[in-house]
This record gives sequence, structure tokens and C-alpha cells, in this order.
Amino acid sequence: MTILCATHFSDAAQRAATAAAQLARKLDEPLFLVHVLPDSLTRAIKQALQETMQSALSDEARRLEKLGARTSFQLLTGEPAEELARFAKEKGAGLVVTAGPTSASPFLGVGGTVDRLATTLPVPLMVVREAESFEAWVKGTRPLKVMLGVDRSLPFEAARDWLRGLRRYGEVEVVAGRIYWPHEEYFRMGMEQPTFYQEVTPELLSALEQEVRTQVAPLEAQGQPPVRMRLEAGVGRIADHLVALAAEEKVDLLVVGSHQRRALGKLGSVSHHALRLAAMSVVSVPLAGAARGSEVAVPTLRSVLVATDFSEAANRAIPYAFSLLPVGGTVYLVTVARHATEQAQELRSRLRQLLPKDADAQGREVRVMVLSGQEVAPVLLKVAERLCVDVICLGTHGHSGLKKTVMGSVAKEVMSHADRPVLVVRPPEG
Repeated sequence: MTILCATHFSDAAQRAATAAAQLARKLDEPLFLVHVLPDSLTRAIKQALQETMQSALSDEARRLEKLGARTSFQLLTGEPAEELARFAKEKGAGLVVTAGPTSASPFLGVGGTVDRLATTLPVPLMVVREAESFEAWVKGTRPLKVMLGVDRSLPFEAARDWLRGLRRYGEVEVVAGRIYWPHEEYFRMGMEQPTFYQEVTPELLSALEQEVRTQVAPLEAQGQPPVRMRLEAGVGRIADHLVALAAEEKVDLLVVGSHQRRALGKLGSVSHHALRLAAMSVVSVPLAGAARGSEVAVPTLRSVLVATDFSEAANRAIPYAFSLLPVGGTVYLVTVARHATEQAQELRSRLRQLLPKDADAQGREVRVMVLSGQEVAPVLLKVAERLCVDVICLGTHGHSGLKKTVMGSVAKEVMSHADRPVLVVRPPEG
């Protein structure tokens, strides 16, 4: 994984190059130092500048080599963001490092080179504000302190996996930062809204903590400090709250995922605003930079939700739900009733009768639940969010069952709207 560092020879760019060299040394990867001359220069000016820039690149490369980085340099010509993206692809770069926009930049860099890089690069972009923390990490005098911006998106998973890779090279303290809007979360999890708009109940906070704990579980590694969590309710732009939280935690690096939105889509982009506004260094990881193939971690299933309407077809899914958790974990066996309160005791008893005789073997925990609701699928989707289960398991009738039976229509709707894996169990044909 080559590291590419873009420079324009300012003090800020020198700090970025120093950080890039420290990372290249720590990761034992080659470093490419690059400067781009714009096409708009006249031929005479361009020719005069080329020798000067080549000399400056050579001097800077020698400085970085003294820091322990295997450094090469390249002078390019063209539109900076386009040329850097092209060169990064050509060299198989796994990380691009640059200095952040200065306070003198119009609108803190909106539309500038860093902004354009963030929307075009297929690999993570690191904007460096200071290099001392990376130097200390490389020397082993202190851990690198990182905040990971947590949300429920694929770019978040890409950012998490990038950070997981970084933790292999040294001690990295991770703080998982989650900014949420309470009103939205109550609705998503099917919880009753409190009287006051921004009030956070213990039940909501507990559910969100469980969700975040599950999301960052792949980061937990032997020999590394445990991941801490910071959950903050907010109103307005999430990036502002996340940057403030990172500053409060005094982290060296803020890591966020990116959808690489453009134009007006940037208005709600956390990565776009974090790259501009954060006082600390920031890494923006695009979905294109997600782990692939052998680098993908095998997930550990900890919980399964299995639903039944007590039909034979639905009940067939129950033993399959238990089979997904061979050691430990929790199985939630649920049914949905319109008048759950009056029938709760009877229905819980019927659910327990459906449990396999070895249901609690190998450390499994079993919880039976009677849920109330008129529409089954929305109730199941919300309780799956609230319990933060890893898999939803449902039974249905044959190949035509997805359209013609009650549980079949439920399975179809759940598969259409769930943001987690769904296992549908069909009976054998005939």
C-alpha cells in the first residue's frame, strides 16, 4: 500500500509530509511525494518553475528519508485533484495525505483541491493538522488517540475497517463518537416518545449503547485498549457536534466514512465539514476504500430474532435460528399480536413450548417476547433495531409463500426494508 503525499511546500504541507513519512515508516510502506503544476501557467513560466519544483521536491524527499521513509518524488502537470487521483490509482496508493485548507481559504476550502480530492479519490484521504502525535506514536512514546465517527452506513464500516487495520501497527486508543437525534431514534426503534422533544430516556440510551458496542466490536483486539463510547444527542448539523466531541476528547485523529457527495449533497455530509472544520487531523474513508476479499473480517453473530405466528411453516425457522449461534449469544423468539396485553401470558407459554430441548445449550440465552401491533413487519423491523440483533430469521410457505401467506408477506416486507441479514426458511418441495 503506497502512501502518496501531496505538497505545495508551505509550512502546513511540510507538517503533512512529516506525518506521511512517519506513517510510511511505521507501516513499512513506500512514500511518494507529489507536487502538481497547474495547466494554466504559460509555457515560459512553466519551464522556469519545473527545475525549481524538481529541486524543492528532491530536497523535501531527502528530509523525509532521514525520518526513515522510503521516499520517491514526482512532479505532475494538470488540474491538481484530477492528477493526484490519477497518479494514486496508477501507483496503487492506499492512502493520500495532504495539508488542510487554511483559514485564509475561501469558505475554509469549499471547492478547493482538498474538497475535490475528498469527492474523487477511491482511497482514504488524510488531512494533517499536526505531525507530533504521529511521530510520538511511531517512536512508541504514547498511543495514537483516535475518534471514530459512528453511524449506520456502509462508509462507516469502511472507516471502521481502515482503523482496524491501523491498530495492527501500534497502540491506538479509540473513542467511538455517535451523534444522534432522539426524535428520529425513538421512531426507528418503536419506542414511546417522551413528553419533551429532546429528552433521552434510559431505555433509548441503553439501546443506542448496545448498537454502537456491536458496531465497533470488530475493533476490539487483544493487546489494544478497549474502545470507549461517547454518545451525544444533538440538533442540527452532525459534523459540528462530532468535531466538538473530538476536540473535547483531545484526539489526535478523527476518522469518518464518506459517501463522497457532490454539489448540494455536501450540505449534510459529515466528512465534508469535518475535513474543513476540525482542529485535529482527519481521515475520510470512502466506500470504495472498504476492505475486500481476504481483508474482510468474518462477523461474529451474537443475537438472532426469530418470529412466528404459530403456523407450521413459521415454526420451522426456530431451530435454524438456534443453529446460527453455536456458542453463546441470544435468541429472541417473538410473536406479534393485536391484543398482546390480554394474551401475553398464554402466548409466552406457547412460545416456550416451541423451544428446542437444547435451546440453552452451549451458553445460549433465550428470551421470549410478545409484541403488540397491527402490522407485523413494521413491529419486527423496529424491535430488531431496538435489540440490535445480527440476523432476522423467518419461516414461510414454499416458493409462492412470499406472496400468498401471512408470514410470507411479512417475510417479503422484512427483506425489502431490513438493514441487516434476513434468513428465510422454506419447507422442502412436495
